[in-house]
Amino acid sequence: MESYKREFIQFLESAGVLKFGDFTAKSGRKIPYFINAGMIKTGEEIAKLGEFYAKAYFEKVGKKKAVLYGPAYKGISIAVSAAVALSKNGLDVPFFFNRKEVKDHGEGGVFVGYVPQAGEEVVIVEDVITAGTAIRESMAILSHLEGVKVAATFVMVDRKEKGQGEKGAMVEIEEEFGFPVYSVVDVYDIIEYLEEDEKNAENVARIKNYLAVNGAK
Repeated sequence: MESYKREFIQFLESAGVLKFGDFTAKSGRKIPYFINAGMIKTGEEIAKLGEFYAKAYFEKVGKKKAVLYGPAYKGISIAVSAAVALSKNGLDVPFFFNRKEVKDHGEGGVFVGYVPQAGEEVVIVEDVITAGTAIRESMAILSHLEGVKVAATFVMVDRKEKGQGEKGAMVEIEEEFGFPVYSVVDVYDIIEYLEEDEKNAENVARIKNYLAVNGAK
């Protein structure tokens, strides 16, 4: 495993973002591990997370400028931290996020921050994709921006799970909307990391059993 992947998984675990147990995903699936960006709660942690997203952005997109979109609520801090990290590395990009409820006073509207213009490209930054539910919700919101194209999505972890069919959720999103979905690590990286310590045997077994049923074909 590449060193940055191990470093990222260690970071997720130490920050309480990566947890093991019994959880229910947004898709309704019962899952043995959970990725919760809401556990990032210090300046140092959010700065570190942004650095990992920036690294992934430069690796996959290069110096190409796009507008970062962070879906409310967890995506908001990710978009801000990623934008800061990118700017520190010479790429100053705008960012925006949505409100859960449309504001009917002041400046109004559903978006906060920079509003992309026709011809501009947007990159969605999320915490994780399970069945693709959250991304489809984001695409419905972004569809109101005329002439704006979503160029890519970045997530922390590819769970390598089925989407609405037998294919992986990320593959389904790519095929449905026509843009790539990138992750810093995937669930098999997490398994490899866990297998380095025997005390993680139970969690490894539970994740593998879950993937045997819900893993993408």
